[in-house]
Amino acid sequence: MHNSYKKLGWIITLFIFMQSAAWAHTGAGAIGGFMSGFTHPLYGWDHVAAMVAVGILGAFLGRPAIWLLPVVFPVVMALGGVLGILGIPLPGIEPGIAISSIVLGSLIVLAVRPPLWVAAVLVASFAIFHGYAHGAELPNAANPLAYSAGFVISTGLLHLCGIAIGELIRWPWGKAVARTVGGVIALTGIGFLTGVL
Repeated sequence: MHNSYKKLGWIITLFIFMQSAAWAHTGAGAIGGFMSGFTHPLYGWDHVAAMVAVGILGAFLGRPAIWLLPVVFPVVMALGGVLGILGIPLPGIEPGIAISSIVLGSLIVLAVRPPLWVAAVLVASFAIFHGYAHGAELPNAANPLAYSAGFVISTGLLHLCGIAIGELIRWPWGKAVARTVGGVIALTGIGFLTGVL
């Protein structure tokens, strides 16, 4: 079972890094439904960082967080997506997305283990911002339901990638790797918040 998770993690990681280095948070050229939604979370490193962080944090916290956090995020993100599709004003979307990477990455790098309810509330709060961004950038030609299904599934795969990284904590060297990734995620968030990235 463990080898299956490891293989899945490597496949997902390879898929992510095979994408274009020129990803931007624009959604440009995205027309259609499911595939547009599926690829949209991969267009911005701010999204990728936070979604991978949710998986790592869940793995760090163990059961039931390892499955609960990656379920809470896409469910609440879908609700945020509906708000974005409907055009309901929500301030601070971009800062909220950047702060999600900073906070989640910092929890990982510092090996902070918040109570499950605190972690779930944090993850849900950040998911609203991520979902809103996806929904607000819905292409005019896209089918909203198919688009939403695509970005929720893509998000789930990014969470699995994070869980695979988080599972490395079983080994001493793996703890260092996972915490280093958490540090990179936090720095990425700082870069987006300050406009460096």
